[in-house]
Amino acid sequence: MQVILLEDMPNLGGIGEQVSARDGYARNYLFPNKLAVPASVNNAKRLAHEKRVANFRLAKAKAEAEGVAKKLSSTSVSIARKVGEQNKLFGSVSAHDIEQALTEKGAKVDRRKIELAEPIRALGDYEVKVKLVGGVSATVKVSVVAEA
Repeated sequence: MQVILLEDMPNLGGIGEQVSARDGYARNYLFPNKLAVPASVNNAKRLAHEKRVANFRLAKAKAEAEGVAKKLSSTSVSIARKVGEQNKLFGSVSAHDIEQALTEKGAKVDRRKIELAEPIRALGDYEVKVKLVGGVSATVKVSVVAEA
């Protein structure tokens, strides 16, 4: 049976490909789980239209993300923390703290998009990467200073 895949399937094909699948596999697994539709002219046209709409939305979101990335790249934030002897921080600076500092500067960023391998535990200047939509990323300068 010929089917058009709606999702990537290992060992079968990618999204939008027309492939041959066994009748039982298609009827009992692919169709009920909405992983494929029967190959027909109407289904092929509908899938092509959905792809065009998705590509248009992605291009629009990517253009907006590039504008946000420019704004973020020129932004630097300063985070004050208490320090003890030998300038060691009490606690650390996490993605949540960076998110709050960026929000105060007027840049709304989800903390899950902020890439920190581990929390910042020392004073100094750091460059933190922020991932945005469509593979666009920005680098924010973060300064951790001693609280007065």
